[in-house]
Amino acid sequence: MFFLPTEDQRELQRGVREVLDAAFPLERLPRGLDAALWKTLEETGVFSLRTDLDLGMVEASLVFEELGRAAVPGPLVGSFLAAGAADGPVTVLDPRHRPLVVSHLAFAASLLVLDPSGPELTPTPAGTELSEPIDPLTPLHELAAVPTGSAFGDIDRLWQEGALLTAAVQVGLAARLTELAVEYAKGREQFGQPIGSFQAVKHICADMLVRTELARAALHAAAVTLDDPEVGDAARAVAGAKLLADEAATQNARSCVQVHGGMGFTWEVPVHFFLKRAWLHATEFGTADDHAEDLAARL
Repeated sequence: MFFLPTEDQRELQRGVREVLDAAFPLERLPRGLDAALWKTLEETGVFSLRTDLDLGMVEASLVFEELGRAAVPGPLVGSFLAAGAADGPVTVLDPRHRPLVVSHLAFAASLLVLDPSGPELTPTPAGTELSEPIDPLTPLHELAAVPTGSAFGDIDRLWQEGALLTAAVQVGLAARLTELAVEYAKGREQFGQPIGSFQAVKHICADMLVRTELARAALHAAAVTLDDPEVGDAARAVAGAKLLADEAATQNARSCVQVHGGMGFTWEVPVHFFLKRAWLHATEFGTADDHAEDLAARL
């Protein structure tokens, strides 16, 4: 069993990156999500990889890594999980947590409720928008009650696939943060030389790269295992991938802010968008503590 992407899979990933570089460059990031961007994602086949192209979670993880690298906002994971069963964007609700908070509720057409007793797919209900979401490009709404709809899918499979895709987004975020830190370190000068020549900054960037590649290796292994359970324990592999990806994204975001110095705390550079997005995804489809406990129980 090979855990490295094939040339066809790499070509798919490169193609998605080219589309996103043109449709959603960094300078457009503060504008957030709009209908035109979502249409581009749909036309590119981001959400129909499995239903139309008969591809697996390996290919999906590579595509979602690119979505993370571009910091694309929106109900990405839910729309992939419910592709073919719902028309339009699909957001996700985990009813085990209170308060009942849902992202991109106003934009989504359907809501996927990950109820442990049986997932349900329902039209989006009304909710109260929160005034200060953790990510300014990810609006949050609070629901008064858990809506009911039609039965949809297997909860264990949906949970594992959702966690894997969220991990892929986190790996993409971690990789782009490494690129931003290195680029800034090469261009920013202090004492007449680039700060990237200072050993302390080199160590920070090197640690960022190591965290990213470690998380990426775990992500690829988990995707292969999820596509072919005979390879190993898919639940354990996904838990490990999500744990490492969350750590890579959140730690790399802090490191990138540190490399940028005072600029890293301002809206003048896009680092804060990546930082806040990493924080947000670290709470989705299980926190680091949730997956660490799951791994401990499976060892």
